[in-house]
Amino acid sequence: MSLTLSHIRSAAERLSGISVNTPLLENYYVNSRFNANVYFKLENCQHIGAFKFRGAYNRLCQLDSSQKKRGVVAFSSGNHAQGIALAAKKLGMSATIVMPSDAPRLKLEGTLRLGAKVIEYDRATESRERIAEDIAKETGATLVPAFEDFDVMAGQGTVGLEIVDQLNAIQQKLDTFLSPCGGGGLLAGTSTAITNLLPTVRIFGVEQERYDDHALSKAAGHRVQISGEVPTMCDSLMASTPGEMTWSVNSKTVDDFLVVSEDSIAFAVAFAFRHLKLVIEPGGAVGLAALLERKIDISGKNVAIVLSGGNIDPNTFDYCQSKFPNPE
Repeated sequence: MSLTLSHIRSAAERLSGISVNTPLLENYYVNSRFNANVYFKLENCQHIGAFKFRGAYNRLCQLDSSQKKRGVVAFSSGNHAQGIALAAKKLGMSATIVMPSDAPRLKLEGTLRLGAKVIEYDRATESRERIAEDIAKETGATLVPAFEDFDVMAGQGTVGLEIVDQLNAIQQKLDTFLSPCGGGGLLAGTSTAITNLLPTVRIFGVEQERYDDHALSKAAGHRVQISGEVPTMCDSLMASTPGEMTWSVNSKTVDDFLVVSEDSIAFAVAFAFRHLKLVIEPGGAVGLAALLERKIDISGKNVAIVLSGGNIDPNTFDYCQSKFPNPE
């Protein structure tokens, strides 16, 4: 099986009236600064404050009645957890989420509020995959990966469909697309949608410099594993290697991967609040960070950047604001 535009269109039908068709924001200060038309896709306005609800619901709504009775299990640092929890709640299912003990409290508490059972684990000494697999075996629950699943990817790909439709509505054609990249599910879905509809668009995945496994894999010509144990404020991008399934897509659809520093991400969070009037989490702001670092030349282009989530820990938000009080 592979990911196709048809899969993404089917996901869009399932999500119609369920997920939020999130805004595409243009900012004239940003446009004048970069001599480009820059459009921000506001997935911080999605249910649970991040794009992850799309893929979670698209996967869960296709389970049969016996699977729904047994519930689902997932592992996540936060956004996939909340996406699964809300999707399960909407579909009348139980959900168990394996989360790291150091996950942002905002995300952990949000998952609990949505009715999921949370099991915490130690990142340093325990395997979340093994814990989740054991739960699935013991209970018969369906294990739903955060990105290694074509139905999940197809759900995330609806972000790309919406961007193209929204630009068509204002008679604009996309030239360049930037998406955050952790496990690669959002990038796989959106790049599949966009390249099928607009083959000439340049596609870029954006990573935090300490978790640049996709950039390293692109350079090596095969999937590369990194340590994955370095602290970062980008809790949503802490994948140590590209997913096998997501890489089968992204290695073909993505032109290149851009890498941004922790400081540039903090600056982007502060910039988004000051100039876009948005609260964006660090992992969701890496595309904006790449723009502000001028990682690519976008002069005269129509550029779409996914701001993938807004679930930022208050202390992290305060840190970004205090470090960059005047982000110009």
